[in-house]
Formats: sequence, C-alpha cells, structure tokens
Amino acid sequence: MTPKTTRRLRALALAGALVGYSFTAGLDSPWRRHPLVQAAVGTALAGATGAPLGLRPPRLWAGLRLGALAAGVVTAGVAASTALPRVRAAMAERDLPSPALRWLALEIPAGTVWSEETAFRAALGTVAAEAFGPAGGRLLPAAAFGLSHIPDAGSTGEPVPGTVLVTGLAGWVFGVLAARSGSLAAPILAHLAVNEAGALAALLVQRT
Repeated sequence: MTPKTTRRLRALALAGALVGYSFTAGLDSPWRRHPLVQAAVGTALAGATGAPLGLRPPRLWAGLRLGALAAGVVTAGVAASTALPRVRAAMAERDLPSPALRWLALEIPAGTVWSEETAFRAALGTVAAEAFGPAGGRLLPAAAFGLSHIPDAGSTGEPVPGTVLVTGLAGWVFGVLAARSGSLAAPILAHLAVNEAGALAALLVQRT
C-alpha cells in the first residue's frame, strides 16, 4: 500500500468515524452529549492529527477579521429572516433547550461550535488535505459534516436531505474561511453566529 493510499484511507476512516459517532447521540448517557466531553473529543482529535489551529498571532488576527465579517453577515441575515411569517412560525414551534443560559453560554460554544470546528475543520480538514489536496480537504469534511446532522434532523422532524445539503454547504463555507485566514478563529466566529443568532431569535420570538 502506497503512502498516498494510506493517507486517503486514514482520511476516509476519520470521516466515517465522525459520521458514525453522530449516530450515538441518542444513547441514554448523560456524558455522550455533555458539552465539555464534546469539546474534549474535538480537541483530542485536533491534537492527534497535528492540525494547525492558527490561534496565535498573526494568523489569529486574520481569522478574527474574516470571522467577524462573516459573523456580521450571518447575524444580519438571521435578523432579517425573523420578519418573515413562516420563519417566525417555525421559531415559535421549536422545542428549545432549557435552561436557556446554559444552552447559549456552554452548549453552543463548547459542545457544538468548538467541538465541531476542531473535529471537522481542524482534524478532518488536515488529514483530508494531506490525502486529497486543498479541494478535497474542504469537500470531504463538508460532506461528513452534512451527514453527521442526519440524527439531528430525524429527532427534530426536519427533512433529512435538506438538512444534509444545508449543513454540508455551511461546512464547505467554514472550510473556506479557515483556509483563507489560516486560522480556526474564522469558522468558529461564523459558526457561532449561525447558532447563537438563531437561538436568540427563537427565544425572542417565543417570549414575545
């Protein structure tokens, strides 16, 4: 087996493992979805693959600038969408986690954003780029990211194909942000904006 084949199998195996791991979210275990456990898993994967996070200057500054720009666009889009009756109706019907403060301050930043960015963009993105080149380094993590949301779509009643497509596209955009800035800070800020803005909008709609 050639080194190139080995790298490709390693990348595909990690992608399959991440997708498979997402299907264990429904296990009756208080630790499986604990945000700190999720964050630790992503951090460990990034460390094991030697993924460059770019969280030190000067790459950090580039990541923060690009990430802040993307986050602003996302936040504006979410705010504008809440004016649509269909969107507001969907937000009003969402079953939101409780307590809201824990969801916003811990579960989203650590359990979702940090864990997914370190696992998919950092760890998988690194081994995929080594195996398939820059384009494959973004495409494989994006595809795995989309497929990893199948269990979430099933549990919330969302259409599975649409969820996979939308989250896969988001994963590709996050990968582009990471590649262009050289820092994981850029996709982290964009991803955080998507989740936090959506969560805050849903909370405000339900409370008003």
